[in-house]
Amino acid sequence: MLIMGVDPGTAITGFGLIQYYGNHFSLVECGCIRTPAGEPMAERLQTLYRGLVDIISRNSPEQFALEELFFNKNTRTALAVGHARGVAMLAAAESGLPVFEYTPLQVKQAVAGYGRAGKTQVQFMVKTILAMPDVPAPDDVADALAVAICHAHIHSYERKLK
Repeated sequence: MLIMGVDPGTAITGFGLIQYYGNHFSLVECGCIRTPAGEPMAERLQTLYRGLVDIISRNSPEQFALEELFFNKNTRTALAVGHARGVAMLAAAESGLPVFEYTPLQVKQAVAGYGRAGKTQVQFMVKTILAMPDVPAPDDVADALAVAICHAHIHSYERKLK
């Protein structure tokens, strides 16, 4: 199963595509979409949308996963992330992909085995699980890959229960 994980943001949106079969993971592609800081929000969101649609059309993932929005003390940041999440979900839906959302606690639990794991621990586990030579950078890429790994674990478990 080819899974696309996304960590949405208006400045940097991380993405990661992983192949999951049996109990084996392999990295297909990862990176980030960056938008210029001074650009109007509508143009930044358009850049994000077009970038995601391009990645989806090049790779044809079967499923799309992203992290649920957590409450943020900074309302502006939370609102901007909400815009980016909406655009990411739209890109997936327009491409006919099912969209799955996971809480930060679920992602950390699935990747590191502990729901309160630190960012460094999650990044190290992503590197290890995907047999990468280095920790993926920037953080947004590691987070996107962690979401994809989380989805693989949870989706596989739910399928076995049925």
